[in-house]
Amino acid sequence: MTLKFPIYMDHAATTRTDPRVVEAMLPYFTEKFGNSASRNHKFGWEAEDGVEHAREQAAQLIGADAKEIIWTSGSTESNNLAIKGAAHMYARAAEGQRGRGHIITAAHEHKAVLDPCKRLIGEGFDVTFLTPPPDGVITRAMVEGALREDTILVSIMWANNEIGTINEVSEIGALCHERGVIFHTDATQWVGKMPTNVDADNIDLLSWSGHKIYGPKGVGALYVRRRKPRVRLEAILDGGGHERGMRSGTLNVTGIVGFGMACELCQKEMEGERERLFKLRRLLETELMSRLEGVQINGHFDRRLPHLTNMSFGFVEGESLLMGIKDIACSSGSACTSASLEPSYVLKSLGVGDELAHSSLRLSLGRWSSEEEVRYAIDGIEKAVNHLRTMSPLWDLHKEGIDISKIQWQAH
Repeated sequence: MTLKFPIYMDHAATTRTDPRVVEAMLPYFTEKFGNSASRNHKFGWEAEDGVEHAREQAAQLIGADAKEIIWTSGSTESNNLAIKGAAHMYARAAEGQRGRGHIITAAHEHKAVLDPCKRLIGEGFDVTFLTPPPDGVITRAMVEGALREDTILVSIMWANNEIGTINEVSEIGALCHERGVIFHTDATQWVGKMPTNVDADNIDLLSWSGHKIYGPKGVGALYVRRRKPRVRLEAILDGGGHERGMRSGTLNVTGIVGFGMACELCQKEMEGERERLFKLRRLLETELMSRLEGVQINGHFDRRLPHLTNMSFGFVEGESLLMGIKDIACSSGSACTSASLEPSYVLKSLGVGDELAHSSLRLSLGRWSSEEEVRYAIDGIEKAVNHLRTMSPLWDLHKEGIDISKIQWQAH
């Protein structure tokens, strides 16, 4: 196999649109270009048929009813609609008063969950941000310990976007149902890679996005449970009453058709892909850890997504390491915060020190990743780390057996 550069290992940030998805979308750009809300002629009917077929495809991937799928522009909008919409609908007190209700989430959630929760604090809601343990896994017991009489919503992501750790989502959902609390999960990194059934997994609201599952950007979905319990949301967009009044706006028909095809392909190919990517990830990790000292896998060692790893390389600065492996596309933090020079807030929430947090790489594999690419990445990372360490006085001290953490540095 001839390698093509740069090698893409940042599938947690976005994925290439599958050519089969593009093929399904093409007619809706030029031939079936109608507005799906135009119900008095053929062009509108064709567009509506495409939208509803995609709704069925999306629902089947997560074990839902098609009527429970609401189209959005992506996971950020889905998360905002779920969290703000549920909070406003189930608020316990009148507008303008304190104590409108209690919400539980985790400190290492994606910003698309954290920021809506922080905005709700300004509106009079009380939010508990659970501190994850060093392995990054949020458990049922942790959520149970934070539940209160006035808790109206719990939002815990299924799998973390930076470290890939998998939370106890089914167990947390069961707890919420026992207590009559609405449960939302940001499943952006999970759906399409791992089996999902919203009934068996006790989920009321679930967000996911097209561009993480080999579909187009700019389209996402929100699952909203219709029964046992029936979940109601207050809209955050007004104008036209589309999507059962929950999300107004002319639908992105081409994107939705692509989203549906991406869901169908994931459902067909998920099992084989999961096993293949797990083997490639283990090869990547075991080789780097055997060749290099001072390598740490961040998050739970076993309870992780099969295609994603976050590794810290001691005595190496992350940005310099990225520069040293320019032909390997990966990230030193989540894609949404990579412009910041601050160490990853996700890693810091696990108790990882600034130096190790700064030296981390997130490597995420996907549908077209190959063993040849992984082996090239192993060699390239090993070479770059060794080169950078030759220029590090701290590495020299470490090799001499000096515990750097106990050095008392003197300021001048």
